[in-house]
Amino acid sequence: MNQKALLEAALFVSDTPLSLDRLASIVGIGSEEDVRKLVEELKKDFEVENCGIQLIETPEGLELRVKPEYRERVARLAPFADLSDGMMRTLAIIAVKQPVKQSLIVKYQGNKTYGYIHELEAKGLVHTEKYGRTKLVTTTADFEKYFGKSSEDMKKLLNVKPEETKSPEEKQSDEKQSE
Repeated sequence: MNQKALLEAALFVSDTPLSLDRLASIVGIGSEEDVRKLVEELKKDFEVENCGIQLIETPEGLELRVKPEYRERVARLAPFADLSDGMMRTLAIIAVKQPVKQSLIVKYQGNKTYGYIHELEAKGLVHTEKYGRTKLVTTTADFEKYFGKSSEDMKKLLNVKPEETKSPEEKQSDEKQSE
């Protein structure tokens, strides 16, 4: 059996990143070093111009992703292509300001936010946690996997400064501490 083809197949069908150790057991290779060599060969195979997939190494392991230049054209085929503009705006606020109080998002977006957050949580893109009379909302690992970027990467991409992500309450608290 072709070990490189088996490695590619394992990465293709997995919905989570796979560690070198896990790949070694799947492919039937004893050492991670040998798997690393196969991974490098596979990466080179995907680097050709006429290939729409790339092999990415994340802190969780290795995974196949659509190359950035093709993502927009195929995104509607993805599981979350049905996100409305309102849900996307809500998700953007959460990604940039997280952890963020649901009540603050409602101030920005209005009462439809409750439905958006409920749907985003059902899709696994955000996580909510009870926080007094409201909830704290954060993005999940599925969010990072789907968009191919962490919220920190998105903040850098959008040139968001740390002070811009603070809520009015946090800004007030910082002002009081500096006095």
